[in-house]
Amino acid sequence: MTTHRTRGSAVLALATAVAACVVGCGSNPLAARPDAPADAARIETAATPAAIAEPGRRRTPYRMLFIGNSLTQVNDLPAVVAELSRAAGDDPPLEVATVAFGGFSLEDHLAQGDARKAIAKTGWDVVVLQQGPSTLPESRSNLIQYTQRFAVYIRGVEARPALYGVWPEKERLDAFDDGIDSYRLAAEAVDGLLFPVALAWKTAWARDPSLPFYGEDDFHPSRLGTYMAALVIYAEVRDKSPVGLPATLTVDGYPYAVDPAAARICQQVAQQITNTRARPGKPWGPRWPHADEPASAPGGGHGGEQAGDVLD
Repeated sequence: MTTHRTRGSAVLALATAVAACVVGCGSNPLAARPDAPADAARIETAATPAAIAEPGRRRTPYRMLFIGNSLTQVNDLPAVVAELSRAAGDDPPLEVATVAFGGFSLEDHLAQGDARKAIAKTGWDVVVLQQGPSTLPESRSNLIQYTQRFAVYIRGVEARPALYGVWPEKERLDAFDDGIDSYRLAAEAVDGLLFPVALAWKTAWARDPSLPFYGEDDFHPSRLGTYMAALVIYAEVRDKSPVGLPATLTVDGYPYAVDPAAARICQQVAQQITNTRARPGKPWGPRWPHADEPASAPGGGHGGEQAGDVLD
């Protein structure tokens, strides 16, 4: 595999008020574009007004931290997930933040330190881990090892680890199954959530081989590829079918649109992969009570290779 790694000068914006809610990925127009630079590290945060408490209502946001590289960063996947939540009418909507460096593996993240700091700074419900395709035996071992190491810190803030299962480059389509298995095994090793996006791409291609999930470089996702990833993540976390969600969103203040017919296939496949057909959805997963439960209910607070690094 030939994947280019550029560490570049990292940009890191930490919110000074760590008790503030973390949302989206800020207002960065580059993040929503397929040609966004892949060498910036970001913990993008934006404070929003606290949800107004109503009698008998719990309005605790569900919060996700994404740790990865350009496969997370291009098209601003976390922000697309958050916008799907808003479009679905979630009350309150999902909140997200990101730490992403172009070309980073989980081993790189652990050594560099920003991801650990982000985990510790703010309480999360889910922390999503992603590196390269991890299709080779040594890369699989590395993925599992560093997932386990990160899981210690994630569990330490009472959050749950999750794996964002990515894909190999287009010239290595025969490696899809190896990558799918690697991320599944890593999730199993830490009793984590699994977002099997590579499996979703492969399943959708069985229906329509022309679906353009790859971007122009035949490795990073197109907008449709990111849309599919966001559907899988949202459906799995919400435990709710994504069928019926819009094909046009506003991400980072910019229009984000995919072909409606392709979007319908993606929604149906995401529903199939996550087994969420006709489910009403959990109240933001197993950790938090429903927003309509009394505020005094227990459990209401948050716990305080070049390509070698994008592992094949």
